[in-house]
Amino acid sequence: MGFTIGSSRGIREIRPVRTGSRRRGQSSDCTAVAEFTGLWGWDVAPGARAADGQCSCGKADCPAPGAHPLDFAAHIPAGATLGQVTRAWGEFPGAAVLLPTGRTFDVLDVAESAGRRALVRMERMGIPLGPVSATPDGRAQFLVAPGAAAELPALLYRMGWDDADLDLRGLGPGEHITAPPSDHAGLGPAHWLRAPAFDSATNPPAARLLLGTLAYVSHRSGL
Repeated sequence: MGFTIGSSRGIREIRPVRTGSRRRGQSSDCTAVAEFTGLWGWDVAPGARAADGQCSCGKADCPAPGAHPLDFAAHIPAGATLGQVTRAWGEFPGAAVLLPTGRTFDVLDVAESAGRRALVRMERMGIPLGPVSATPDGRAQFLVAPGAAAELPALLYRMGWDDADLDLRGLGPGEHITAPPSDHAGLGPAHWLRAPAFDSATNPPAARLLLGTLAYVSHRSGL
């Protein structure tokens, strides 16, 4: 039995797994997706997976193996129930769980080492924080209010960081992050540095509240 991602419009075999294991994995994925849609109010996109450097989308020259949405899969909207998620996700067994940015949240993306230090500083300072995830390739991703990616250059300018060489970028409309604990690009699972909570997931903070600390720590890390 093969591990697959696809629908009637396309199925890609990745690696063999036992049927029972696949069913349990699919049930776990559906529960996680239903939490994102029903509890936190986030849209979810079924994503490609990667194994041995090959992407399940089937493109030999895929620019982001295992780290992009399936082009034939519709997003599962915020508010979808477990039953609705189970029916939709059944079309894409084994898909990675991706969260679209630019809708209910944008993301400030920094190096994980800098992000961890900034997170400690902000918690000590009592700065409002949303969920923060980390990827296996060493990035920390701070969820903030929508519009942050578009506003980032102006915000950095007003704070005096516009001419600094910062390892910091915004992710907005048309982009995605890997939802913990889904596999990211075949490198391993993403995980939460700060898990979602009712107050922060549904009402993420404005980017300007976090940006000064993130820019400072990112700059210091690059020196």
